[in-house]
Amino acid sequence: MENRKILVVDDESDMRIYLSTVVETMGLEPIVAGDGPEALEKVRALRPALVILDVMIPKIEDGLRTYQQFREEDGLGSIPIIMVSAIARKTFFHYIRLLKPLSGQKLPEPDDYMEKPPDAAELNRLITMLLQGD
Repeated sequence: MENRKILVVDDESDMRIYLSTVVETMGLEPIVAGDGPEALEKVRALRPALVILDVMIPKIEDGLRTYQQFREEDGLGSIPIIMVSAIARKTFFHYIRLLKPLSGQKLPEPDDYMEKPPDAAELNRLITMLLQGD
């Protein structure tokens, strides 16, 4: 795998440090962003191999809006995304389904979803699995 950059997007510095540490221990290169606009800027400039995106981030409504922009923008839609949040998995996917008819656009589900705090071993497994899908 040539591209070793992983974009970690979370407004909580302790969570950015934790997620970045997991990424680093895998021999990958973490890049961090604290909000939606910064995440979009970095994903456009650096084209990471994968994005770990918090659902509740500031400035572009929330992480779901940032996620939607990633999926709709040319060249970014194929980058795997793992969403993380304190919101229960079942509640998150119910929310995603409700968004589809209201927006008039289908919002595809993320490649995976983890509740906070994510288990390091499980996150490692998911990242490895998604990167091997290339």
